[in-house]
Amino acid sequence: MMPADDATLRRIMTVAEVAEYLNVHPFTIYRMARDGKIPAFRVGTDWRFHRDAIVKWMNDRHVKLRKN
Repeated sequence: MMPADDATLRRIMTVAEVAEYLNVHPFTIYRMARDGKIPAFRVGTDWRFHRDAIVKWMNDRHVKLRKN
C-alpha cells in the first residue's frame, strides 16, 4: 500500500486543485462541471475530479483543437 502523503500524486482532485492545474478561476471549474463540460462527480455537495480523466480530457481537447 502506498503512503498517503503530499509527495504522492492525488488521484482525486478538488475544484481548487483542478483550477490551479488548468490555470483558471475555480468558478470556471464549477460552471464547467455543472454544465457537463469537464469530467466530474459529486461527493455530497462537493465536486471531485479523477486526475486521469482530467488529463485525458485535456489531451482529447488538444487533439480536437489541432485538427481545426
